[in-house]
Amino acid sequence: MNLTQFRKQYETLIQNEMTSLIDSLAIPVSLKEAMQYSLQAGGKRIRPILLLAVVEEFGIEHPDALKVAAAIEMIHTYSLIHDDLPSMDDDDLRRGMPTNHVVFGEALAILAGDALLTYSFGIVSRLEHISSDDKIRLIDLMSVSSGAEGMVGGQVLDIEGEEKQLSLEELEKVHRLKTGALLTYSILAGGILAQASAEEMMALSRFGEHLGLAFQIQDDILDVTGTSEELGKTAGKDESSEKSTYPSILTLPKAKEKLDFHASEALKALESLNRELPLLRGLTDLIVQRKN
Repeated sequence: MNLTQFRKQYETLIQNEMTSLIDSLAIPVSLKEAMQYSLQAGGKRIRPILLLAVVEEFGIEHPDALKVAAAIEMIHTYSLIHDDLPSMDDDDLRRGMPTNHVVFGEALAILAGDALLTYSFGIVSRLEHISSDDKIRLIDLMSVSSGAEGMVGGQVLDIEGEEKQLSLEELEKVHRLKTGALLTYSILAGGILAQASAEEMMALSRFGEHLGLAFQIQDDILDVTGTSEELGKTAGKDESSEKSTYPSILTLPKAKEKLDFHASEALKALESLNRELPLLRGLTDLIVQRKN
């Protein structure tokens, strides 16, 4: 199966899994609608697809993989709902649709994000086809990557960096945490499900770290070069918020060079696995070349 076929098949399966999981909850209708609204808004599903690609390329058919993938996308979606709030990035467009708080109000948007985050941990805790040790590994690593030591910590640094000129090292730290931590977790979670060795997990971690930086650099570039219609969100938001970005610190040509460097390092990490990995290589190219 090539990457296009793989993505098409699993994007549908991921969406169906998330819809089913939320529909199974006995919760207020308004909360369920707000949760489903953002989950059904589309998106690239890069994080869950990365997890499923690792499992596939290691030759494993794990019955719990789709649930873990859905949980990761729920965490990512919660972060977008909160990121768009007036107290954060104050955006009214996400994935080409009005943001959650625009449709449902700020209070319900906050609670929908909270619900998606907490439910994701419940999904992983109830997995049935995995050892208790591996389940704990998944939950522990999920808490680190999505919490204060990872994504949330990165979001705080991002807010504190507004209207300041960050150094390249400071900006890289923001992106390693805000974007890279959850993306790397997706890859490592796939490794855990696929029973990857310690050495293989180290290679997957290096791959994720460089891929996460490449992802964010391309985001910074697209914020400068793309339109709101192409991006599905407000273009030029970083500049209007006076945020430091790779293009603003390095210039656009140098930012593209940095993008190529991290993409190359990600591919080198894959080479050290000594496996045929067409899906992961293809996803690396997709992240570097994407237009939204």
